Amino acid sequence: MTLPPTTASDSPTGANALQLHDARPFFEKALVYGVQHGILGADRLAAIHTDAPKGMVQIARYFGSEFLRPELEKARDRMVNLISLYLLETTGGDLAEAAVSLRDNSFLSRSKGGSDMLKRLIAMPESSNFGMAGYADAETPLLAAWSLRSHADYRAELARRSQIAQSIAAAEWLATQYDLDTDELESAGADAEAVVRTGLLMQALAPQAMAAGEWPSAPAFEKLVTGLRKKKLPVPTALRLPPGLPAELHDAVAAHCSAVLADLPKLLQSTTPLRTLLRPMAAFRARYFLLDDPLAEVEALHHSLDALEDDAEPPQPASKTWLKTTDGNDDEHSLLTLFLCLAAGVPKKTLLTEKTAASLVRKARKSGLQPALAADFIRAHAPGVHQEDYLALWASFVQDAEKTLLSDMDYQMHDALALLRRECNVAG
Repeated sequence: MTLPPTTASDSPTGANALQLHDARPFFEKALVYGVQHGILGADRLAAIHTDAPKGMVQIARYFGSEFLRPELEKARDRMVNLISLYLLETTGGDLAEAAVSLRDNSFLSRSKGGSDMLKRLIAMPESSNFGMAGYADAETPLLAAWSLRSHADYRAELARRSQIAQSIAAAEWLATQYDLDTDELESAGADAEAVVRTGLLMQALAPQAMAAGEWPSAPAFEKLVTGLRKKKLPVPTALRLPPGLPAELHDAVAAHCSAVLADLPKLLQSTTPLRTLLRPMAAFRARYFLLDDPLAEVEALHHSLDALEDDAEPPQPASKTWLKTTDGNDDEHSLLTLFLCLAAGVPKKTLLTEKTAASLVRKARKSGLQPALAADFIRAHAPGVHQEDYLALWASFVQDAEKTLLSDMDYQMHDALALLRRECNVAG
């Protein structure tokens, strides 16, 4: 390993001069700076010359083979990058501090420091979904990839994973207050953010539930909200954090307050049927975590069937037009796609390509949307037992999405297409 030549850009006299971008690794910059400023003497450089080949062989052996020249060359790049990562992180990019670090510590310890940083990063949760926990045997290939990534990439990933870790910690704390085990969250594949939002929601709607240790199932939650709707209580305008929440988790929980506040009117005002909001595939339901209770759901189904039997007239069946148009695709995303096509005056589909989705947005912005056309179609052709739910689903979508779909400020249609991918069926 040869020492890099000194350059004018390392001289303090050029600090205020216009310079070309210096793309050298930070380790190289620190090494040159240390030599130029007398921080690194000949004995220290000799030690680095001795340790560098040892480090390269160790790294090559760890990731593959120390007997192949390409592996050794890649090991050299990994080692330089690991040292650069460690020095940048521990000194904040200060060349003088970095040179002192190289002087006062062994060369291989700086490389190990970078490796330990990445191992801690990889050990952090990559996803906030409790069912997506990582596995130890994935560490080596991940470390191989990250050992060649930049410090900026490291910092961005550290920030992302730190936020995820805080969300998971907050979700676990809330679950504990309701006697809900982490194992249950993992088996249900719960998202930490959904758990936090549900905890905030229950704190607003039924603070006594925390004291009773009762995390809500979907039927129990529906019963709770139905009772609150009958009381016609005012919609809360602010949320309190759960009592006893550790201070270090305040930010992770408070970050979801605005989203929960926005959802409270939909829950407490009777304009949208609860059954529509709480359908398993509904967008609202996806933002929250409710326990499965098969027995309670069967009981609720029996009650709804009894109510149908008590009706004077049987509900209207789906028309042939409905059956042909939906072709059995009656999930929420497919139906919203169909209704939007009707409102925009384009051919009726339950699945759009990226191209047809963009064409739909352009036509809507040129000619406008006519939501009544979709509502009329639902009344004329949808099965009677679901008509009210479908009308409420469509009205809620129009209220939330129309402004984005028709916005003149979204020139490239990025926001509109992102909305369609999220709420409708859009194939890549």
